[in-house]
Amino acid sequence: MTKLASTHDDLKPHYDAIVVGSGYGGGVAASRLARAGKRVAVLERGREVATGEFPSRFPEMKNEMQVRGRKLATGPETALFDVRLGEDMHVLVGCGLGGGSLVNAGVALRPDARVFADEVWPDEIRQDGLLDEGFARAEHWLAPMSDPRASELTKYKALETSGSAFGDTTIAPRVAVSFTERTNEAGIHQPACTRCGDCCGGCNVGAKNTIALTYLPDAKQHGAELFTHIKVRHVAKDSDGLWRVAFALLNETGHGVAREGELSADIVVLAAGTLGSTEILLRSRERGLPLSDRLGQRFSANGDIIAFGWGAKPVINAVGVGHPPKIEGREIGAAVSGQIEIRNAEQLSHELTVQEGVLPSALAPALPLLFLPNGRLLGALQSIVKGVYNGPFAHLQTFFAVSHDSASGSFQLLDDKLTLSWPGAKDEPAYRRLDDKLTDLVTQSGGSYVKNPLAGTVMGHQPATAHPLGGCGMGRDIGDGVVNHKGQVFDGGNGKGPADVHAGLYVIDGAIIPRSLGCNPLFTITALAERAIMHMATDLALRPA
Repeated sequence: MTKLASTHDDLKPHYDAIVVGSGYGGGVAASRLARAGKRVAVLERGREVATGEFPSRFPEMKNEMQVRGRKLATGPETALFDVRLGEDMHVLVGCGLGGGSLVNAGVALRPDARVFADEVWPDEIRQDGLLDEGFARAEHWLAPMSDPRASELTKYKALETSGSAFGDTTIAPRVAVSFTERTNEAGIHQPACTRCGDCCGGCNVGAKNTIALTYLPDAKQHGAELFTHIKVRHVAKDSDGLWRVAFALLNETGHGVAREGELSADIVVLAAGTLGSTEILLRSRERGLPLSDRLGQRFSANGDIIAFGWGAKPVINAVGVGHPPKIEGREIGAAVSGQIEIRNAEQLSHELTVQEGVLPSALAPALPLLFLPNGRLLGALQSIVKGVYNGPFAHLQTFFAVSHDSASGSFQLLDDKLTLSWPGAKDEPAYRRLDDKLTDLVTQSGGSYVKNPLAGTVMGHQPATAHPLGGCGMGRDIGDGVVNHKGQVFDGGNGKGPADVHAGLYVIDGAIIPRSLGCNPLFTITALAERAIMHMATDLALRPA
């Protein structure tokens, strides 16, 4: 496929709309606004990674890691995997043209209806009917489906067998992956999934329905200009009503700044993810943009946990083989092929979703070393000799699980760096319930539960999430939210009413979700983005997209 990103020489001083970020929210905004005839620029901090260019070897994977903490900063700012180490919680997000869609598991689930019945959402979310239309549009573009051969996979069978002992039913969840060859809605040809298991390392087959293969090429086909290596610092409003977007142009290596600059636009859509959009608004507020006092509040980890089962009796085969395959004749499956749903009609907060997962093939050589801190030296050394595909690591179980938390985290800027604070995060009841359930499943398989193989490293014992939500949460007015139900940013200026907004400034990504979802969030983020753009089209009399 032809590269999507333009050169920086093509940057223009003014656009009708600037979209900051290129994940699920940014992709939708770019596509719809370009289709509406707007001159659109997409500004992405990361780089463009084409199909076939994702890391397939451990040295490549290591070079695609950026790790930032209060006392640690390593790796290029454009690296594909963005790890933020916190005192209370760690966060892992994707960085690149296509955002988190490049390296997530692609699981596309709709939350339980009780999630949106929560009064934390503005009433319009439940009342105007556009949320259902948003999900319908997301369905059309992301085309999620269950693997028709999921039940044949060894990792699925292992989950099914252990789950059945507790009366749990294993199902094949829908994932944004093409299991048959097709031409998608953007006109891009996609081959069928080879079940190589490398979804979370980046799909080198081209079968995963990422934003880089769907909404972004559509945006470009309709005139949008896409730029990488551009880190937006803050936004400000001119006296003439235009928005000024201050940015740093990162060096091609991802280390250091080549130059700084500023663009203007009538519309700015912040879609840089929970971390990025919140950071930009916090920095903008420091420079005088009047915003809600709720900015940075109600951060949720979506009740996430990534954990392992060591020493299961059955063969699991949950380490990816990559494309081209590192070992012939073995099908692993998509990153998630099976899941168990623990439902609770009385208490939504007690519901759990447990998914069997896969580690990318590029991590395979490092797996024995990762498990050394927990004392599993013998098995690790056996795997070094036999290879992780045939030694003890063939019996390693990986679990991705989501539930509900209290959304009690908060962001601040310290020394101009985004910092997450959530005292007591590790004691959230959701983690205990997940630990208990995963312990049962692993024990039933004959293994032992490993909550964190990196506990003896800089990762410590803090929980980690790959599904950060909130920070710019929706609210009815400026007293309980940062944006309204349309994603419009509340205006906290003198003389402004509680529902007044900054005309032309939006947040459209996971940052606006004010609570946990209890399921993987990509489908909901896409649906809310589609809904927000429908409202924007009506408000601004845009031509149909």
